[in-house]
Amino acid sequence: MTIKKSVTNCELISIPKIPDTRGNLSVIENDLIPFEIKRVYYLYDVPAGAERGGHAHIEQKEFLIALSGSFDVILNDGQTEKTITLNKPYEGLLITEGIWRELKNFSSGSVCLVLASEVFEEEDYIRVFEDFLESKV
Repeated sequence: MTIKKSVTNCELISIPKIPDTRGNLSVIENDLIPFEIKRVYYLYDVPAGAERGGHAHIEQKEFLIALSGSFDVILNDGQTEKTITLNKPYEGLLITEGIWRELKNFSSGSVCLVLASEVFEEEDYIRVFEDFLESKV
């Protein structure tokens, strides 16, 4: 049986926050997200009005965190679209495979950290929205 991936499979996950008068500390350990981390990258210095993402993954899962500032993540499963604003460094968004994502409305100085379940493989990307929709049929 195949489970249809939907935006409802994507979820916000709280990251443990250790408050301290010298500054807060947050920790991501193996049991927080449901995959082994194989790649880490981050987006920063995104110009005003620019967009990132605009693709889906066939196999890769990702966990996005706004380390600084804020941005919107628009998720689409081919039938439903959902927008989530990330703006807390102690909260991340789990995006499952098979979900189209676009990142927009970056605030000045925002940093988006991405923890990925796979190393980069171009073959895992669906970069044309119409192809994504066809993959859902």
